[in-house]
Amino acid sequence: MTLGTFGRYAGPATLILSSLAGGAKHGYALTKDIAGFAGVRLAPGTLYEALSRLEASGLIEPLPSTDRRRPYQLTATGATALQEHLQAQRQVADVGLGRLAKDWGLA
Repeated sequence: MTLGTFGRYAGPATLILSSLAGGAKHGYALTKDIAGFAGVRLAPGTLYEALSRLEASGLIEPLPSTDRRRPYQLTATGATALQEHLQAQRQVADVGLGRLAKDWGLA
């Protein structure tokens, strides 16, 4: 499973999986964590649609809850998919940064 199959949801999926890599969280905690490390606020509709797709794909799974909040955790498949996706994105970032440094003098 690759995150590239998520189309326009690849961005939110990457943010959610990155957040869950640090431990299980429910929706509000995900929103706060993502805003903290990425400076992005996911709208509730975007967040819950992405959570639904990630769960259906086996990349995350819900945990039992004793209240109305539903925590999710990363699965082993999700961790592998996130690692592969981030490594590919790192390659793109490295190429872009290298070209900016060489051709534009930006470091």
